Amino acid sequence: METSKFSKFSAEFLGTLVLVLMGCGSAVIAGADGTTGVGLLGISFAFGLSVVAMAYAIGHISGCHINPAISIGMVVAGRMKAGEAAYYIVAQILGGIAGAALLYLIVSNQANFEMEPWALGSNGWGADYLAEYNATAAFIAEAVFTFIFLLVIFGATSTKNINGGFAGLAIGLSLVLIHIVGIKITGVSVNPARSIGPALLAGGEALEQVWMFVAAPIAGAILSAVAWKTILEKN
Repeated sequence: METSKFSKFSAEFLGTLVLVLMGCGSAVIAGADGTTGVGLLGISFAFGLSVVAMAYAIGHISGCHINPAISIGMVVAGRMKAGEAAYYIVAQILGGIAGAALLYLIVSNQANFEMEPWALGSNGWGADYLAEYNATAAFIAEAVFTFIFLLVIFGATSTKNINGGFAGLAIGLSLVLIHIVGIKITGVSVNPARSIGPALLAGGEALEQVWMFVAAPIAGAILSAVAWKTILEKN
């Protein structure tokens, strides 16, 4: 029986909600300071494990994209129709906003809470953001990391891959790896929905810079899809 559009929409909404709530929540609640919190490594695993968990929870329903860059990449690679990708993307963005809103509802009830710049785990770059990398470094990092992430996804989910049952684990661990390297640069997006949700609520610099985390991941995803289709898996 074919899965309904509503089921796929709901799966993508809930999966993206969980990714933002748990991933960004690890940074906001559990803490980036390794001496008193989970540290950057813990945050990296929180994002990766969120993907692993959702892959096995909703993968059989929607494929667990939970990322507009992935859905766009699938269209370019010929694995998905544009019309289907469109409602996936709507669900993902709404899920990212809902995840950020839930995170805000939790942390705003902490004593002495204050919405600081780039709050709620927002992505960013420049002065006063983490290691203060500039916009050029941020764009290159986001595009390249998304390119690599999509390559893993294409390979792990290929019908030619005899280890396809471990696709969710491979994809999640690749996201962990990307975060380990990239958190200091941009906080790591590689996912427009993950960036849009927190930025809308945080406002300020986060909202002004969110275009980067839409444009760069999409560019990286398109390049990855073209490379996969025309070079790596060309018959």
